Amino acid sequence: MSAVATGPAAGLPRWAVVGLLPVLNLLAAFAVSGLIVVLIGESPWDAVRILVWGAFGFEEAIGYTLFYATSFIFTGLAVAVAFHCGLFNIGGEGQAYIGGLGMALVCLHLDFLPFALIVPAAVIGAALFGAAWAFVPAWLQAHRGSHVVITTIMFNFIAASVMVYLLVNVMSRPGSMEPESRDFAPHARLPLMHDVLAAVGIDVAASPLNLSFLWALVCSAGVWLYIWHTRAGYRLRTAGASPPAARYGGISPPREIVVAMLVSGALAGCMSLNELMGVQHRLVLEFTAGFGFAGIAVALMGRGHPVGIILASVLFGALYQGGAELSFEVPRITRDMVVAIQGLVILFAGALEFMFVPVVRAVLARRSGG
Repeated sequence: MSAVATGPAAGLPRWAVVGLLPVLNLLAAFAVSGLIVVLIGESPWDAVRILVWGAFGFEEAIGYTLFYATSFIFTGLAVAVAFHCGLFNIGGEGQAYIGGLGMALVCLHLDFLPFALIVPAAVIGAALFGAAWAFVPAWLQAHRGSHVVITTIMFNFIAASVMVYLLVNVMSRPGSMEPESRDFAPHARLPLMHDVLAAVGIDVAASPLNLSFLWALVCSAGVWLYIWHTRAGYRLRTAGASPPAARYGGISPPREIVVAMLVSGALAGCMSLNELMGVQHRLVLEFTAGFGFAGIAVALMGRGHPVGIILASVLFGALYQGGAELSFEVPRITRDMVVAIQGLVILFAGALEFMFVPVVRAVLARRSGG
């Protein structure tokens, strides 16, 4: 078994790094969450049962879980691509926001195009605007040394301010005081999955799950091919692992920084397809709803691999959907407490992701010594 990690997890076998550690982190988060539930006088076992049933117990719940997971897949992939180049892109929220602007401009002003053309155009618009919003932080990191963490945080706030101005003063529907655009044309909307399945004779309960879920899976496969099976991906990973070695091999780290951030921003921008083209059918404020930040935990828990990111996204989607059901069925477990549980998962998957490394290393050493 070969090691696949550096830093605190260096020397551990692949199955321990990508499988065992995330499971241990998740169990630790749920254990602490269980203690909180006990302290308020509720049964943690009943809470888990309701949460799981609310996320997977019926068709509509599964649809909602996968709907939320779709957004997490896009933002998780965005963070992961930057990670592989040694970058910490926490600007997914702003990039998704501006990506939604690009998508909306296509849907609002190119609605004379037929469905077969306007959907690809909207995808391109979302990706281009998301990539463009990531370009300036990328260029500043690559050529001026301005840390991408700081610049992407700033650009999140700038994106929010830009969207407020546009939706209040420029793009609001005539005669309305609501900060939102006019509705997209019917053919400029993504079909819902239950409608698509009904067309082929499969009846499922209605939910907001739409065709952007399939695009998220396509993007996951594309990232896997790009990062591990192309020369461009090799250059990106080399620049992230060791800039001096990359320069020695003729690879330009500044160029790879820009490329990685452009791809990352494009993926984050595609998150807007799920929420706006799939459900809202117009441009609205705050549609990103924190998915850009949660994508960091999704990428960490998924160890930067698309398969792991998909699984982690389903987990977070289940926490969103099951948590809503839990707060409804058990009023003493408020929505804020559900958010706290989600925060614990993020804490253990992110800041404390290597907490169990010494224990795992000691157990493996004991087994190999025996």
